[in-house]
Amino acid sequence: MTMPSITQVQTLKPDPDTFEFGKNWQRFLRLLDEERIASAESSLKQMLGREDLRGQTFLDVGSGSGLFSLAARRLGARVLSFDSDRESVACAMHLRQKFFPSDHDEDWRIEQGSALDREYLERLGRFDVVYSWGVLHHTGAMWNALQNVSTLVNPGGALFIAIYNDQGTLSKIWKGVKRAYNRTPGSFRFVILWPIGACLIAGITIKDIVHGKRPRIFSKSAGRGMSPWTDVVDWVGGYPFEVASAKQIVDFYQDLGFQVERLVTCGRKSGCNQFVLRKAGA
Repeated sequence: MTMPSITQVQTLKPDPDTFEFGKNWQRFLRLLDEERIASAESSLKQMLGREDLRGQTFLDVGSGSGLFSLAARRLGARVLSFDSDRESVACAMHLRQKFFPSDHDEDWRIEQGSALDREYLERLGRFDVVYSWGVLHHTGAMWNALQNVSTLVNPGGALFIAIYNDQGTLSKIWKGVKRAYNRTPGSFRFVILWPIGACLIAGITIKDIVHGKRPRIFSKSAGRGMSPWTDVVDWVGGYPFEVASAKQIVDFYQDLGFQVERLVTCGRKSGCNQFVLRKAGA
């Protein structure tokens, strides 16, 4: 894969095949409980190498369900969440109202915005932690989005992102599946979703059993507090869809003045490579 120049500007038109992420997250919130929230908090602490985020500013780029904005806020951070999807923005607002009901809680702001809108991003300022897990590869212009979020990190701050692993031909096949799913009328999407979803969940469950683990489908504390079925729907439907190898992401950010602090890779498997990158300075 050839990466574009970091100075390249791309003009986009809305993709009619874009998956409705916010509706999937709204369904997930029905399952959200304290155990899942605690798992989300634990995953943040583990990857960032901190027991809390007191005194830190936290930007959630593409906040989705709002779960990780909530986790960061409960860990003591001052949080700004934004998402381009209205239903996702509504999810974060619901969680703020439920767990931080003050109408004037300036420690958790929620907005609608895009990681591709540079004018919007320039108004946000800089943050100690910029978080974007499994988001930027769904923008339709991943490399532009990856560059844009780099400007939002304070000198000495951390950028925590997760990007789909490049599996070559298999990734191209998945891209076709995702596009077909979104082009299928809603009432018939189960024809694609159910067989693939059942196979994915069965495969994960068998793998867990073989390795002597409790199957993730029965554990709320596994998978960053997420729901296996919600993840499957996101995986099958998640379009636009782009991928990158771990090396491509590392090289890209090193050219922008970041150093790798933590890296969790998929190897040759599907899923997201996770990166915590520290910006030079301070």
